[in-house]
Amino acid sequence: MAVEKDEVTIVLPTLNEEKAVRKVISELKKAGYNNILIVDGYSTDKTVKIAESNGARVVLQHSKGKSGALETAVENVDTPFMLVMDCDCTYDPKDIDKLLTHAKIYDQVIGARINGRENIPRFNRLGNWLITTAFNTVMGTKLSDVLSGMYLIKTDAARMVEFNTKGFDVEVEMAAHIAANGRITEVPITYRKRVGRQKLHSLRHGWQITRTLFTLARQYNPVLLFSSLIALAAVPAFFMLAWAMLEAVLFGVWNSGRALIGLILFVFAFQGFTIATVALMLRNLEKRLMRQAKSNSNHV
Repeated sequence: MAVEKDEVTIVLPTLNEEKAVRKVISELKKAGYNNILIVDGYSTDKTVKIAESNGARVVLQHSKGKSGALETAVENVDTPFMLVMDCDCTYDPKDIDKLLTHAKIYDQVIGARINGRENIPRFNRLGNWLITTAFNTVMGTKLSDVLSGMYLIKTDAARMVEFNTKGFDVEVEMAAHIAANGRITEVPITYRKRVGRQKLHSLRHGWQITRTLFTLARQYNPVLLFSSLIALAAVPAFFMLAWAMLEAVLFGVWNSGRALIGLILFVFAFQGFTIATVALMLRNLEKRLMRQAKSNSNHV
């Protein structure tokens, strides 16, 4: 059974979104969503005035960045569910119904930007793929868009998240916490062209998100992280062994020292790869057992 619309608070983090905020609120109301919470990061334009005049509740955030906006939102949401959505017209409120369909079963439902991906800059698409792939490897998930700006989450689950990030990497932090402690899934949605100025800087924020992912990997799955790093020793091992063999074939010289170092690195890398594989299998087994236990408790 899907969640009712009045059980959801739509959270719109804003910072100078005067060109888009009226349209976003209007579309949300037309779609039947009236619990709209604007969490404003001290806009210097007319964002707050427009939001209030169009019937949205406005609170000013504390702390910095988007994570500060979500911290503030959690403190002000009084419905069982909250849906976070960027306030730039890129997301269609009609897609929210898809997320609500699965809200009773999952702690977080991400809107994966499957349709309209041409509206995402190519460099951002590549970065999103790389970060999502790394996230799936570390967390044992099968997501396709961990950086999506539209996702539904149970309010109680959101309150359990300790926000340590300050920027656009908050989506990764949120998803990591839910993936480690609850159930997470995604549904396909449409991504539209942005209204107003883009605030995401590809290189700077991409590097910031990557650092956060490394920190989360160390926190939630350190064995997999460090054993994977050890497995990278296979790269220099391959080149050293190839070099030694090439010298032997072309010049008849066998450099036993180089070959021995290459062999040691190869064994070291193989051990790291083996440990990483076992860690990943154990992680997946742990998640299956947690899901089964949670399912059994719900039927008791």
